[in-house]
Amino acid sequence: MTEASYLSSTRAGYDALAVEYAERAKNELTERPFGRAMLGTFAELVDGGPVVDIGCGTGMATGYLASLGVNVRGIDLSPGMLAEARRLHPDLRFDEGSMAALDLPDGELAGLVAWYSIIHIPPAQVPAVLAEFHRVLAPGGHLLLAFQFGEEDDLLHLTEAWGHVFDLEFHRWTPARLADPLKAAGFAMSAALEREADDTERTAQAHVIARKL
Repeated sequence: MTEASYLSSTRAGYDALAVEYAERAKNELTERPFGRAMLGTFAELVDGGPVVDIGCGTGMATGYLASLGVNVRGIDLSPGMLAEARRLHPDLRFDEGSMAALDLPDGELAGLVAWYSIIHIPPAQVPAVLAEFHRVLAPGGHLLLAFQFGEEDDLLHLTEAWGHVFDLEFHRWTPARLADPLKAAGFAMSAALEREADDTERTAQAHVIARKL
């Protein structure tokens, strides 16, 4: 089966950026208390059950959840990002894979995190991705999403950064816009957090926790 073009471009883009990204993002969570708060709440909700951080990148959220005692592993499209994740978190498991088709059994997980990773999914494909998240979660399992805040037509298309050439699209969401796709996929939204951008960010940010019905 031919791979969707957005998956190929996302993989290639993060392969190109991986080493630089790992260095620049290494302190991101230590500087973002709201993100840590949502990850901490999620860690309590999953109560030690198995969790996957999908689109884990260099393992930033994976490592933080593991430090809270969560049984977590990471999955990412990009071999380059996974190499950095394994270097930075040698005691954790990281596998290559796509959120569009997870190589996981039905109902296996207590929780799933997509920490700034649905932003690379075209909006028309997000309902199918949420359905895939629902499939691999156990009944009552929890989903944590983090994303850049914006309306439907807010699209950032980058082709160069840090001396690297690539092709990445960043799609923005609001918790209100995600409410209907989450409901249609079989989730109930439990909490939403919106915060203003800091000095290093282009946009406001948002986080959502939802529960599988």
